[in-house]
Amino acid sequence: MLWLVSVQAQAELMITISEGVESAIPVAVVPFKETGVVPGGDRLSDILRDDLTLSGEFNTLAPAKMLSLPSRGDDVFYRDWRLLGQRYLVVGEVTQQGDRLNARFEVFDVASQQRILGETAGAPVASARSLAHYISDKVYEAITGVPGAFSTRLAYVTLQSNNGQLLYKLQVSDVDGKRARVRLESPEPILSPAWSPDARKLAYVSFETGKPVVYIHELASGQRTAIADFPGLNSAPAWSADGRSLLLTLSKDGNAEIYKMDIASRSLTRLTNHWSIDTEGSWSADGRGFFFTSDRSGGPQIYHMENERAEPRRVTFGSRYNARPRPSDDGRYVYYVHQREGAFHIARTHLETGEETVLTRTQLDESPSVSPNGRMLIYATKQGGRSVLTVITSEGGSSYTLPASEGDVREPAWSPIVR
Repeated sequence: MLWLVSVQAQAELMITISEGVESAIPVAVVPFKETGVVPGGDRLSDILRDDLTLSGEFNTLAPAKMLSLPSRGDDVFYRDWRLLGQRYLVVGEVTQQGDRLNARFEVFDVASQQRILGETAGAPVASARSLAHYISDKVYEAITGVPGAFSTRLAYVTLQSNNGQLLYKLQVSDVDGKRARVRLESPEPILSPAWSPDARKLAYVSFETGKPVVYIHELASGQRTAIADFPGLNSAPAWSADGRSLLLTLSKDGNAEIYKMDIASRSLTRLTNHWSIDTEGSWSADGRGFFFTSDRSGGPQIYHMENERAEPRRVTFGSRYNARPRPSDDGRYVYYVHQREGAFHIARTHLETGEETVLTRTQLDESPSVSPNGRMLIYATKQGGRSVLTVITSEGGSSYTLPASEGDVREPAWSPIVR
């Protein structure tokens, strides 16, 4: 039996901050002044402070340690913030007008005493968290020069066992695990969720019919379409940048190979042709080529084809097992699962130099997904016998863990930034 649902999840992911980064930037987010009857619950400035902390790139100052609480630039005494060792300062004010929240916020460089960002933004009261994440994105970009990814979402699969009965749930949440919604429930496995470029659809593999089938799921309407239901294996969907096609792994012709499917016409183009297993295709940043996993060299390794007719080029050499490639959007790196001394880690290879870097220290890591701004990486791992999600900086600095309050959580996928 299958359940299509779109309701607030009973149990959101929890946040456990595991380790900070020594080079984190000191930033003070002053509690925003509130004018009018601002609803209780999470405050915008609290969410902003948490977002910056969770990125792993900032060391935020606790409000209890602040010497003053300015709400605008005219009230800032830079000497106070220099004494506290702060490099940046964020101040603001929140006003409720009817059913809307309006926020004014500013960012200051403490050393130069210059304002580097000043903006106003608004949203319905019910979307206060969305407004806060938007502010976080703007503050992050003002300081780092890189777009923030706090307004994006995570897709993942949770697994629970109740009296021996397994239940898989496909869920979507904010990047901090809040506002989780269950999109699909099934007693059969759900695998490999992948976001469309407009973040309105998910492609994934479901075993609900007793075999692997690739579906496209429209999140707003809940409408689902079986897009690949061929004999044998149907797996590993990956969207093209224009949203018109999918990379798929199919074994309909006898061997697992990479195919491209035009979604509108359902026409297929076979992209690999080898006696080995070719799987887990993922488009290159340029949209012309793709990476994939193949055991044609005797064990799983990452290969790259510059275009659909090019000869495959082996990318990884650092161990006998490298799989599940996920390229960064800037085209500099490919991330993957890497086995070393019996443990599975997340590693990356610099595509120009070939330099390999092992990023994680946990032992059973899988399913890496890169944030759309390239600054964070989420993956599934084991912790205390349970599967959890962990987010680190793309340089390997530890940031935070997202365990489910019940059961296991796995198969994470980070949504794109939609402008």
